[in-house]
Amino acid sequence: MPKHLLLLQAFLIESEASLEQKFTVLKTIVRKTRRIALFMSFYDIYKNYAKLDIKDFFSRIGEEQILRIIGKERLSAEEFLVLLSPVARKYLEHMARKANEITQGHFGKVIFLYAPMYLANYCVNRCVYCGFNIDHGIARKKLTMKEVEEESRSISAQGIRHILLLTGESRKYSPVSYLKECIEVMRNYFTSISLEVYPLETWEYAELIIAGADGLTIYQEVYDEKIYDEVHLAGPKKNYRYRLDAPERACQAGMRTVNIGALLGLEDWRQEAFFTGLHADYLQNKYLNTEISLSLPRLRPEIGGFQPKHDVDDASLVQIMLAFRLFLPRAGITISTRERAELRDNLIGLGVTRMSAGSSTEVGGYASKDKTEGQFEVSDDRTIKEITKLIYQKGYQPVFKDWQCI
Repeated sequence: MPKHLLLLQAFLIESEASLEQKFTVLKTIVRKTRRIALFMSFYDIYKNYAKLDIKDFFSRIGEEQILRIIGKERLSAEEFLVLLSPVARKYLEHMARKANEITQGHFGKVIFLYAPMYLANYCVNRCVYCGFNIDHGIARKKLTMKEVEEESRSISAQGIRHILLLTGESRKYSPVSYLKECIEVMRNYFTSISLEVYPLETWEYAELIIAGADGLTIYQEVYDEKIYDEVHLAGPKKNYRYRLDAPERACQAGMRTVNIGALLGLEDWRQEAFFTGLHADYLQNKYLNTEISLSLPRLRPEIGGFQPKHDVDDASLVQIMLAFRLFLPRAGITISTRERAELRDNLIGLGVTRMSAGSSTEVGGYASKDKTEGQFEVSDDRTIKEITKLIYQKGYQPVFKDWQCI
């Protein structure tokens, strides 16, 4: 029996959901997967391009090629890679003008605002770059439903209506049943609820959609399969393929939005940006009813003191964003408070469509007096009011709500 049917069978037999919910999940999956080649995976595309000698490819690029590509309306994968090349760095101004034109054409002059809410920091993985690493002796905490409500009330009082729900990767302390309870509380305060949690099965994503979630953010962290194995020492996250296919499982379940990215600094940024763009393009072309977006998270200091081997300076981050926009005109692009205030200010107009504001990476970071160690350091600590004022000053409009969960 195909894997997706085995998963569906497990859900129908083992889930504690009601018969009505199971029937709804079944209808959703059947509708979303009809005429979709489920046996295909982005991994097939990754393996094909992983054989490419990128340095040799870059050595054969001429400057006239850059300008020709910038002027095109639709780019191939190879042309996208050209825009990530060292030669293309000389033409960032040309790329920026084109990116601004494309972004305004598809999104207008608006910036969507959201905030992250950490529900728990229990984790079973040994990821060398993460503050939630199971080996770190940090205080662990999981919000009660009362605390979830207090956090939600505190954030929503500042005008935020789109929330990103986060946990460490622990099915024991943050099971799907706990996530569903939290979503049910948060629905009273937010019109859009996105998840950034451990990878789930298709039917589990469907359960959370029924509960009220409509978006997923999940980073592959690093697409290079060898490096992935080296930085994930132990835990379920060590399973490269299971994480790689998680965005697709969410699309199959009927998730409205799916946001992906690579954690920049773990491997050569040009290679990682290339695979991120290919992954987004694959999902966007295959799941037409799902909005696909990208994030550009750079590694930030965390309690373990991990030092990235690959530098990603500001100009490199800008080049990635511009190349993303020219290759994927319809994709949203998110810049979080990982980045410092001055840089975020200057990125408005270059392709970014979504920004976090007033963020905390601590469990209970908004309302609780009993806070924990954050997952990483926030760089832009301005308030939501300050970010809103800045967006207006740039000639753009901040958007707090563009979706309503039913």
